[in-house]
Amino acid sequence: MHDLSNWKPRPAPEGFSVTGRHVMIEPFRRDVHEAALWQALGGAGINDLIRYFPNGPYETASELGDSLSANVEAGVVVCVFRSRKTGDIVGMASLMRADPANGVVEVGAVAHGAAMARTPMSTEAHYLMARHVFEDLDYRRYEWKCHNENEPSKITAKRLGFQFEGVFRQHIVSKGGNRDTAWFSIIDGEWPGLRQAFEAWLDPSNFEPDGRQKRRLEEIRAAQA
Repeated sequence: MHDLSNWKPRPAPEGFSVTGRHVMIEPFRRDVHEAALWQALGGAGINDLIRYFPNGPYETASELGDSLSANVEAGVVVCVFRSRKTGDIVGMASLMRADPANGVVEVGAVAHGAAMARTPMSTEAHYLMARHVFEDLDYRRYEWKCHNENEPSKITAKRLGFQFEGVFRQHIVSKGGNRDTAWFSIIDGEWPGLRQAFEAWLDPSNFEPDGRQKRRLEEIRAAQA
């Protein structure tokens, strides 16, 4: 945990690249990623995947590209996930609503394509993003927010080690209705233990020859307590 007596503002997040064992992260470039990302997220089927997002629906890859490019212009760091094994684009997430003065940033707009969902790529991508936030940017707090009706997102947040903090009722207007938003976070003092758990889960020794995990991430964290 930080000694705040000498706290100074941290740098704003910028596009970054990192390579893990299973996945690579790179900053969104429309000319490189638009068409492949559209396909990875299901083409027109993307709208089922992002039904809880405040933006969309999209009818074309160009509309998705317009939205992501506008986010980048607004200071959002759009991260594209690529399979290290195949080189294919498999998903995305963003670092958004950064508060460098207080060392706080949110991960949002999380969309895992079919090739990425429920694979080690998914867990490793979020491990690498969290590591970047806490170790490269030296931030104090990492947030995850989602529509309170988005049960898969809430389950994922808890699995990754984010702590539930409550529901902000009528937090925003989204797609013509009120959105209650569930808030989760990881704070700097929790990160060392979470990093250890992530790395233990991702270690090749934790997987059977057929790829099945031996211990769940939650079990590894519980054993640390």
